[in-house]
Amino acid sequence: MKLLQCYIDNIITTALTEDINYIDAAADNLIPEDHRSSAYYVAKDTGIVCGIEAAKRVFELVGGNVDFKILLKDGTKVKNGDIIAELEGSTLTLLKGERTALNLLQHMSGIATATNKCVELVSGTKASVTDTRKTLPGLRALQKYAVTVGGGKNHRFNLSDAAMLKDNHIDAYGGITAAVAALREKIGHTVKIEVEVRTLDELKEALETKAEIIMLDNMSCEEMAQAVKIAGGRALLEASGNVTTENIRSVAETGVDIISLGALTHSVRCFDISMKIRKS
Repeated sequence: MKLLQCYIDNIITTALTEDINYIDAAADNLIPEDHRSSAYYVAKDTGIVCGIEAAKRVFELVGGNVDFKILLKDGTKVKNGDIIAELEGSTLTLLKGERTALNLLQHMSGIATATNKCVELVSGTKASVTDTRKTLPGLRALQKYAVTVGGGKNHRFNLSDAAMLKDNHIDAYGGITAAVAALREKIGHTVKIEVEVRTLDELKEALETKAEIIMLDNMSCEEMAQAVKIAGGRALLEASGNVTTENIRSVAETGVDIISLGALTHSVRCFDISMKIRKS
């Protein structure tokens, strides 16, 4: 994974502490310390694998003494019945790490799978599929990594990455033009400005400010097509709000540059994967 190992380790350690506390009441009282088992991960649906390195790291941190052989790497398309990884080693470690490893692997694979579906649906258009800041607390970087594994791109990671004026900023400050002008007086030259607009009139105003990116909030496809013509390439146009797999193709065909979906991270369905210990 491209993410810092210490970042991943912090997430895993927090999850393990939450799940085990100080002992595993079943495994620690049932399984001898020298007991060994073999196991495997099997896909139970069709989709994209993501998070296998994080799953491997869980077993290293929870006790070690497990040989974790990755058969299918992140980004691999799998189908029901495909073996993703094989494990051999301490039975105690396998049992203690099972749930935490699967929670991460299933969640990240679900995001990658959902993203990949959206990317395929807009194939042939110029629109790129991106995530949002609607992520689970503490998991943002893993979730955004999963989006890239699915073929999508990342929106800003946090509030420091770009100056994005949403409706509440604009309403609180007193308008698009005034807010953008005030921002330009203070931000550095490397910081881009994105403005959220709700109407075509607001779009025209935002274009006059020379904002680099304009978000079209909850507009119809007809309105977005008009927005593309009005903008004429003067700013990147981002479609956001009420985008689903049913309408994402139509949104992309309006000519927008970016389609952002909070659903990729805030309400995605976990991908079904099981860990099975082979009977001795």
